[in-house]
Amino acid sequence: MKTRIDNITNILDKHKAENIEVFDLSQKEYIVDNAIIASSLGQKHTLALLDHLKKELKPEETFHYVDESGDWVVIDLGDILIHIMTPEYRTKYDLESFLAEVVEKKSETL
Repeated sequence: MKTRIDNITNILDKHKAENIEVFDLSQKEYIVDNAIIASSLGQKHTLALLDHLKKELKPEETFHYVDESGDWVVIDLGDILIHIMTPEYRTKYDLESFLAEVVEKKSETL
């Protein structure tokens, strides 16, 4: 799993994604084992990052579902969710706080 996560984050970094964060949810009661969040430089960059991931991850990774708009792209790899957002959407939806809360709540019950 670490190799896959590293590969994804390296591709995002190489193509100028910003503020890349990885959340390990493997020991949590959540729909995936890992979530990756990255900021794009704008709408066109969001879609360009999606294209780079598609080209560089296939055929090793299976893209089960992709929900795309210029402001936010969600890529479902089965056990990994990748969120690429414009800075405005990232601030507005604050997904990091939600995922950090998921990590924290489960840790408290262990």
